[in-house]
Amino acid sequence: MRLPVVKKARVARKQVRVEPPEGRPTPKRQRFPSVKNQTDKRSSKPLLFVGLDVHKESISIAVAEDGRDGEVRSCGTIAHDLRALEKVMAKFKKEGKELRVCYEAGGCGFGIARRLLQLKIDCQVVAPSLIPKKAGDRQKNDRRDALKLARLHRSGDLTAVHIPEATDEALRDLCRARSDAMNDLRRTRQQLKAQLLRLGYKYSGKTSWNDAHERYLRALMMPHAAHQVVLEEYLQSIAAAGERVQRLTAQIETLAKTWRLWSAVQAIMCLRGFQVLSATLFLSELGDLERFAHATHLMAYLGLLPSEHSSSDTVHKGRITKCGNSHVRWILVEAAQHYAKPPKVGRELSRRQEGQARRIKEISWSAQNRLYRRYRALTGRGKKAQKATVAIARELAGFLWALYREWKTPGSIAARVAVPRAQRVDRPDASRKSPTAREYTLKPMMPNPPGMRAGSAKRTPQREVVGSGGTRSHR
Repeated sequence: MRLPVVKKARVARKQVRVEPPEGRPTPKRQRFPSVKNQTDKRSSKPLLFVGLDVHKESISIAVAEDGRDGEVRSCGTIAHDLRALEKVMAKFKKEGKELRVCYEAGGCGFGIARRLLQLKIDCQVVAPSLIPKKAGDRQKNDRRDALKLARLHRSGDLTAVHIPEATDEALRDLCRARSDAMNDLRRTRQQLKAQLLRLGYKYSGKTSWNDAHERYLRALMMPHAAHQVVLEEYLQSIAAAGERVQRLTAQIETLAKTWRLWSAVQAIMCLRGFQVLSATLFLSELGDLERFAHATHLMAYLGLLPSEHSSSDTVHKGRITKCGNSHVRWILVEAAQHYAKPPKVGRELSRRQEGQARRIKEISWSAQNRLYRRYRALTGRGKKAQKATVAIARELAGFLWALYREWKTPGSIAARVAVPRAQRVDRPDASRKSPTAREYTLKPMMPNPPGMRAGSAKRTPQREVVGSGGTRSHR
């Protein structure tokens, strides 16, 4: 026999309103506006999310209806032709729906996105490496990829990449062509030197690939005719690659002066280590730097931030992530090597800074002082020169971001005002040390004076405190 279940009566709790103390005004309730994506401009029309799986010869299309339980269906495959794609989009528009299109970034470029944006259709190019993937998913084809893109685009789980301007992309390809030519020249030189070393020929000069070295190579006579043919072919390839590099360099210097960002290139050239080629490569790869809200976002985009694997109170940071644009990361590491030398505005740098704003020159000088102190501090703590150079490249990216914003909007980067000594607050000596400062005890290396035995006189060891801002020595 089952006993009846007695339900407990729900007791309504009386809400007590807490009044503010007397003499204190009642705080007003703050209302924070909802944050929406800039590309999410909803209208009265229902949304239709379109996923495109783009290939060289075909485009697979899938759509997802608006709403959590909206239908997701495949719409077939069409030829990779802009006219055919425009017809499909016009058919979707006739249904009275607003389109949101996406496809993966790949070898087919940004032509589809640029055309759809001209037609006033929202289109995003998403990063393939950041697409969520199920661990047990083992089936993949074009139809499934298009369905997956449409579904994830509706849920907002895709990460869009920057679509560059057509002129920026053209100049970027020219800079990359020069980099490819330099790689071909370097590779061919290395192949020739390896061939001669295997045959027993060693160049006794100090510098390779100068006029003296080239005369030495031209004067070589191989004992076998086949080896002589190989030598001549390598020399012809090296000469052709060198001429190709010179032609591309001249074209970059000519076309950069007609570019819309030429004044920004001149502003970046005010920094130490940047000339026409490096500044043009930097801006053509990244475009408008204002899309990065903070300098750390630019550092993370270039893969210059350290990786991290931390848990609870344990913090472990490893090597840099190396994600993002490798060309810009390479040019920053090359430019960062100039900041290992003491700050100086030489004749060439002074010529490049002529006609620039005073604030831009101040940023350039601040970069030299800050990065030089940082390099000395890192190497003084025992860091290798390679790691210190990469750390300088990371901070150099921040100075480039600040300089670009100052060029785009003068006065946006406020100058750092130095506090006079009379107004500085004297702190105890114990609090002056940085929490991460390290102390090293340096043993005296001077020999004992004549007539004095070892250990007979006590010498005060030198203590060196190395912090993030520089090196201080105390006796």
